[in-house]
Amino acid sequence: MKGLVEPETGGDPEGHAKYTRSSLRSLAKRLGRASSKTVGRLLKGMDDSLRTNVKRLAGKPHPHRDQQYRFMQRAKVLFRRHGEPVISVDAKKTELVGNFKNAGECWCVVPEEVNMYDFPSDATGKATPYGLYDQVANHAYVVVGRSAVTAAFAVACIRRWWATYGRERYPNAHHILIECDGGGCNGHRPRLWKHELQQLSDDTGLSITVCHYPSGASKWHPIEHRVFSQISSNWAGYPWRSLRRILGFIRGTSTETGLTVDADVDPRTYEKGLKIRDQEMRTLNLTHRRLCPHLNYTIRPRQSGNS
Repeated sequence: MKGLVEPETGGDPEGHAKYTRSSLRSLAKRLGRASSKTVGRLLKGMDDSLRTNVKRLAGKPHPHRDQQYRFMQRAKVLFRRHGEPVISVDAKKTELVGNFKNAGECWCVVPEEVNMYDFPSDATGKATPYGLYDQVANHAYVVVGRSAVTAAFAVACIRRWWATYGRERYPNAHHILIECDGGGCNGHRPRLWKHELQQLSDDTGLSITVCHYPSGASKWHPIEHRVFSQISSNWAGYPWRSLRRILGFIRGTSTETGLTVDADVDPRTYEKGLKIRDQEMRTLNLTHRRLCPHLNYTIRPRQSGNS
């Protein structure tokens, strides 16, 4: 058996992650009278088994990943020491709203029956949760969007958080620190993200410092492992049949360490593909940091005033 499988075995020659290209039925035919079940038992005796792909390769790390991570930690300590808000922001993937299967298991007497197929035409809409996590208050605010996930939507969520919670919680704030991933709607490349943050800075009088996690480091993003992981566990196995149900699961998320979560819906429509011209970018009051300037920058108000 080993001689039959050896030529078609791939994987790490010095490790245990190996695979064979032939199916059990094909190997059984080549062995002669053996059945596919017998071949399966023989393969298990050789430490082979059915396995899925494992995501472990993060790709080439950012050349200044460690320096950037340490800089972000120092910035957070500095902002907290001066009583300034520090928030972590990110968006979860868009999901269909309707009687569709949701991954995970839940305690119940009879399993809930859902649609056999996830056809978008059977959905009542789409939902994209965008979250903000205030690490000092251990409080998260999640806005469920019904439209495209754009930079305008992301900044609108931050604006709602400030008007509803941030301004009251930090009445003397003059500066805010935002942690976010390096890609997506709040990535360091989209011009619209910086343009909308400038509008927010002008309207509130706040200086806004943004620090992006470099590639391969987003697993340390606080909102991912302190908020979204808890929300995902809370609604695991329950179909997203309505926005009311989605909001209920988000608001019902809590932890033993005192996490509280509030949620709202943003019904507005956000247009995709908006372009910000070079002339508009030159009007931004934008300053880049010396360390990883594309990942660290501050946007200050173009006029005084705090509303």
